[in-house]
Amino acid sequence: MNVILDYLLSLPSDIIFADISFTIMLIATVYFLTKYAKWKWLWSWITSTDHKKIGIMYLFVSFLFFIRAGIEALLIRMQLAFPNNEFWVFQGERFNQLTSTHGTVMIFLVATPLLIGLMNVIVPLQIGARDVAFPFMNSLSLWLFISGGILINASFVAGGSPNAGWTTYAPLASKEFTPGPGNSYYPIGLQVAGLGTIMGGINFIVTIIKMRAPGMRFMRMPLSTWSMFITSILIVYAFSALAVALLLLTFERLFGTVILSASEGNPLIWQHLFWIFGHPEVYIIALPAFGIFSDVISVFSKRKLFGYPSMVFAIILIGFLGFMVWVHHMFTVGLNTNITIFFALTTMLIAVPTGIKIFNWLFTMRGGRIRFDTPMLYALGFIFTFVIGGVTGVMLGTVPADYQYHDSYFVVAHLHYVIIGATIFGVFSGVYYWWPKMFGKKLNETLGKWNFWTFGIGFHITFFPMHVMGLMGMPRRVFTYPEGDGLGFLNFISTCGAFMMGIGVLFFMINIYITTRYTKKRVLNDPWFSRGRTLEWTIPSPPPAYNFARLPEVKSREPLWDAYERGNKNINFIGEYEDIHLPNSTSLPFFMGIGFLIASFGFVFEIWPVALSGMLIVFLMMSIRSFQQKNGIHLPKEKVRVQDMRGED
Repeated sequence: MNVILDYLLSLPSDIIFADISFTIMLIATVYFLTKYAKWKWLWSWITSTDHKKIGIMYLFVSFLFFIRAGIEALLIRMQLAFPNNEFWVFQGERFNQLTSTHGTVMIFLVATPLLIGLMNVIVPLQIGARDVAFPFMNSLSLWLFISGGILINASFVAGGSPNAGWTTYAPLASKEFTPGPGNSYYPIGLQVAGLGTIMGGINFIVTIIKMRAPGMRFMRMPLSTWSMFITSILIVYAFSALAVALLLLTFERLFGTVILSASEGNPLIWQHLFWIFGHPEVYIIALPAFGIFSDVISVFSKRKLFGYPSMVFAIILIGFLGFMVWVHHMFTVGLNTNITIFFALTTMLIAVPTGIKIFNWLFTMRGGRIRFDTPMLYALGFIFTFVIGGVTGVMLGTVPADYQYHDSYFVVAHLHYVIIGATIFGVFSGVYYWWPKMFGKKLNETLGKWNFWTFGIGFHITFFPMHVMGLMGMPRRVFTYPEGDGLGFLNFISTCGAFMMGIGVLFFMINIYITTRYTKKRVLNDPWFSRGRTLEWTIPSPPPAYNFARLPEVKSREPLWDAYERGNKNINFIGEYEDIHLPNSTSLPFFMGIGFLIASFGFVFEIWPVALSGMLIVFLMMSIRSFQQKNGIHLPKEKVRVQDMRGED
């Protein structure tokens, strides 16, 4: 007992608080699962290969990481609320850990997987598919993401978090300058999570190419499906570049290689590889949001999307140009003048397809009968917010001006206007829009509007003053500033806005609880006042495991809306009922994730027997998978027909 007490007393108070909080949450979870006999229910979700359940689990886990990173953001803002402030223990090294893990978690464990989760649910429904192409790999991608996320989040209480920034530049991130396990968590954890993301990208590419319903040509796909298709291609290429960078950094820290060192090697190798990933990543998290807004704006304006071919062209062009702008993050490193001019031009050029999309959304709304439901409010808030982020992006793409803005709070403001303005606004819009499809109940509109206004106004109060702070000379990643610089008032305003955003997230959580706990009414196939246009609104809410009892007949870009125009309640489905094959549930991806997690801890702390044992678990699960003879579940057509009849409006 004395040993444990001495150990706790030797820890900083924030780690003790984190340990106690985690223990309480774990005990509460076990208590409620036991009290309400939900262990079997939990296991059915863990072992599921249903793309809808996997998407919901992506959303749930990513939201937990969002709360964690949001708390870190509040701690950062409390430390910076006043000049020469010393809030709790968050100065110096601890502040470096806060900013590093906040950025890492938000980019890699929140923004990307939130959108992947939402699209996991919706894309197969929108293309008329009964499943994804590779259900097993889809489940494995989820558990690899969770394993990598647990590893990075556990760093705070097990050896220290990464502290070299979310970009983890070499040589600062090498063992010479940052000893200890902290910065080893970063490359190893992201390699595991990134491998799952690459698997997800491959899965979506094959699903969209090979599993579209009869008549669903490429130029008839919804914009959200188009955006996810291009995003998946970006994921495969961009995350592969990141994997190479992370592997080099891992070897640098574990085995003493010097490829990224400042003496024998070249630290710019890391910057090039990271930003070859890093700028396409902006579009990896923005393009799915663009697709969501395209669907939402069309539905709530009750008009066809203006300029569909140009919108598709803009998505493809953004994906192509996304790999040609990465050097604008490196204008201050002293590269060749011709190189900087080229990348300055491509940075400005990529604003053109984005502008096409903005104007097409505005023209879609022009003359429409607009309903200001919560999904639409977030779409409108996005347009205003993203335009500001885009304008400041062009400013940063101007080489001489970038020398002034670089590594200042102007960049922090721009980054959050783009990331939150697209990703988080997009996720909120998509969740409110598709929640009835996922769970059969609509979220409360009053609470939804409170969520939008508090979060949206709080966002601008938080980040708009940072533009001014940056122009006044406030650098990034500093935990204090002198009183005479005139930054105190702006920082205080920014901190107030951050807490207002937190209140907005609380409204969202309350909304989910009230809807789940007290709302009894089940929605129809299309709960949005018969405004739905795409195939997901043609089937029951929530959908059955097989999605479509009969394959839909697609003859236009908006088959359901065209059916409404003809006076029909639903589209036509082709063929007769038939036996449906569904994949088996399996626990192998879950145990493979555990194996990767064990191996990763072994690599982080350089305990090779632990690393080897984790990899043995992984290879054992792979071997079992190779010899499995199960052919899945077959639902007889008569059972499918009966279920379909009961599920009709």
